[in-house]
Amino acid sequence: MDEAQQAGAVQPQRSDRGQALGLVVMSIALIGMFAVGIASVATRLTQRSKAQNAADAAALAGVMGGSTAASTVAGRNGATLVSFADVQGGQGVVVTVEVVVGDEHAIARASSEP
Repeated sequence: MDEAQQAGAVQPQRSDRGQALGLVVMSIALIGMFAVGIASVATRLTQRSKAQNAADAAALAGVMGGSTAASTVAGRNGATLVSFADVQGGQGVVVTVEVVVGDEHAIARASSEP
């Protein structure tokens, strides 16, 4: 081909095919990371709620049955009793407990006083 034919020749157009695939893959990856983040937050919130419920129940049980009852009730609620303190008040007992569920800690206080 001589120079005149080359100058008049139409250059082949570049294809944009396949460009959307990269965007779709990136979008799916971003949505996946977002879903994992939401699941992580939901798990922590669930553990926190379970820990507080277990602490409340353990404190109430501890008022009537002491540390053994508090530990038993915490275990039945999926928690581990970390600390138990009871103080003889003016007319009754004040109990403070700390429990753990997963990575979440919760503290509760209950009293037999009126």
